[in-house]
Amino acid sequence: MVNGKVVYAFSQDFTVMGGSLSETHAEKIVKIMNMAMRVGAPVIGLNDSGGARIQEGVDSLGGYADVFQANVDASGVIPQISVIMGPCAGGAVYSPAMTDFIFMVDHSSYMFVTGPEVVKTVTNEDVTKENLGGASVHTTKSGVAHDSYPNDIAALRAMRRLLEFLPSSNNKSTLPVKVTEDPPDRLTPALERLVPDDPNTPYEMKDVIREVVDDGDIFEIMPDMAKNIVTAFARMEGHTVGVIANNPIALAGCLDIGASTKAARFVRFCDAFNIPLMTFVDVPGFLPGTEQEYGGIIRHGAKLLFAYSEANVPKVTCITRKAYGGAYDVMSSKHLRGDVNYAWPGAEVAVMGAKGAVEILYGGQVRKNCVPFLKCYFVSCL
Repeated sequence: MVNGKVVYAFSQDFTVMGGSLSETHAEKIVKIMNMAMRVGAPVIGLNDSGGARIQEGVDSLGGYADVFQANVDASGVIPQISVIMGPCAGGAVYSPAMTDFIFMVDHSSYMFVTGPEVVKTVTNEDVTKENLGGASVHTTKSGVAHDSYPNDIAALRAMRRLLEFLPSSNNKSTLPVKVTEDPPDRLTPALERLVPDDPNTPYEMKDVIREVVDDGDIFEIMPDMAKNIVTAFARMEGHTVGVIANNPIALAGCLDIGASTKAARFVRFCDAFNIPLMTFVDVPGFLPGTEQEYGGIIRHGAKLLFAYSEANVPKVTCITRKAYGGAYDVMSSKHLRGDVNYAWPGAEVAVMGAKGAVEILYGGQVRKNCVPFLKCYFVSCL
């Protein structure tokens, strides 16, 4: 039981043959996951494994394939949470990668396909475990992990807190309701000051979110990755909601590859488990540049577009300051069947900003009119 909810859990013991997975080991994990699906309960894996047990050969590899299949069968049916409690390599990282959430521990948990020794042998590259697959790598660069914590206890407490926002059983169950004394019709004067009138002035979108949701309480997902977009769980009138918001304090709130994939995965999870979506929009567009184009911003941006388009949960959108270009469409616009779309006072919706539009529409005319004027001005000065 966690917070009064039934959960199913398994844990690997690194003191027994490095936590390596054997055929029997895999059968036990698969049995627990199948039981969780039949009952309709979240499943939690505490991972601390060196990968497949070499002594068993192909049998251990087959065991991993069985676990992977169970992960796929459970995806979108029951919540799956992985906590990386030590070094995990090889197949031990692919199963967590298919779960919904991954938490890591700073300086003691690692995830990599192969360890530093193998990397040195194959590529002649010297790298430490921390730089290869530490918590800082996967929470800020790769996006594999959703968050990291200073110790095991903090990681387990975060996992317990996450469960408070999720369905108590499977994707057909109702969401938990937490009693709140925060009145829904409360007046919040701070909201008049948090969003600047100047479209070029950055501000912290998380401050706006905290003023809107119950008790200012949010549980952010992937806070250190793609900071130009915020994904978080919160409550409104006691009910769980998923919050997605552009954050102008980072990259002016532009959508880039990291932000698109981060938000798309979060939207799809919320849709699978009937969690309503609240979207705060302040986006000048997609981030331009060769790095983004070479990385496939078109393809990754389409993931977020697809996720919002297919989501069947209630979708409420609030444009706080600006929504320009294709990013307006992507961020849960009314044209993607958003249920309700609100506009903050002073909000703008346009193909692009006024300055760029004038340069494209009237640039030639402005230059033509300005050149004779400038010539006359300089002649008179001489």
